[in-house]
Amino acid sequence: MPEITDAPPPDIDADLAALRARLDAAIPARQPGQVLIATWNIRMFGDLTRKWHSADADKPRRDLHAALCIAEILSRFDVIAIQELKGNIRAFRDVLKKLGADWSFVMTDESQGDPGNGERLAYLFNMTRVKLSGLAAELVVPEDIKSPYATPANAFQRQFVRTPYAVSFQAGDKTFVMVTLHVVFGDKGSDRKQELTAIAKWLRNWAERLDDYGQNLICLGDFNIDRAGDPQFEAFTSTGLAPAPDHAGLPRTIFDAPGKSDTNNFFDQIAWFRTVKDKPYLTLDYRTGGNFDFRGIVMAGLTNQQLSFRLSDHMPLWAEFGL
Repeated sequence: MPEITDAPPPDIDADLAALRARLDAAIPARQPGQVLIATWNIRMFGDLTRKWHSADADKPRRDLHAALCIAEILSRFDVIAIQELKGNIRAFRDVLKKLGADWSFVMTDESQGDPGNGERLAYLFNMTRVKLSGLAAELVVPEDIKSPYATPANAFQRQFVRTPYAVSFQAGDKTFVMVTLHVVFGDKGSDRKQELTAIAKWLRNWAERLDDYGQNLICLGDFNIDRAGDPQFEAFTSTGLAPAPDHAGLPRTIFDAPGKSDTNNFFDQIAWFRTVKDKPYLTLDYRTGGNFDFRGIVMAGLTNQQLSFRLSDHMPLWAEFGL
């Protein structure tokens, strides 16, 4: 049985070479005084078939070829928020093995109950670029009926299906708290509005408290927002959260039309507050951001549906900040 650290077959080597070239062109190179942050919902990121190429009868279809591609993409960032990591983390462990000793991670336990889908939230980070700075917490709504996280009062009377996960990191002399989440999809868009509103209120309150310590709060993940301007987007931005400006109109999934389009979904986001207490909030210097569209680069011949079960149905979304 092959291992992910073995030399891959020539066809996979060729795929990886093409992937590296495209990544070189699309993602800023690492340099001092900079941090590269990303978020990626990796579809059903759980088990792995330890073959170079999975067969029709294999379950899962994610194989070592796919794991190598995932590792290559992840390796370009300093800290990545990952959604849809499953209870079984076999594929994730193989990716870590390929990335090497400079990489580490923190993650939640798997969510229980049908809506949680047995998923974890995780952060993968390069220890030569960032380090943990102490905080790791899941956001829980207080049960007080006067809770400020509901509109109208007392309307949000349950916990988040997958509790948002907050972890603090340090890069250089800058500390930033990242909050990742995967909002419940529900049967219709309105099912997400209350959860998005509660999250936005919670984050605003927390940002105002963190401001006293000169820390930065960045929210990222899969918000399941259909499009800019819809009720879910308005709920998400209702307390001042502002998405990275370069992400507007970018495709978020491999089923979206290529290029920019105002009709594309806004599922994945990286966002922060522009101001808190009437002054600029983020002390990190936002430079640029984008997605990474891996369609047509690797695994030629697969349909998008087939590709989604090997790499993902979502594209990574990233942002570069100066320190």
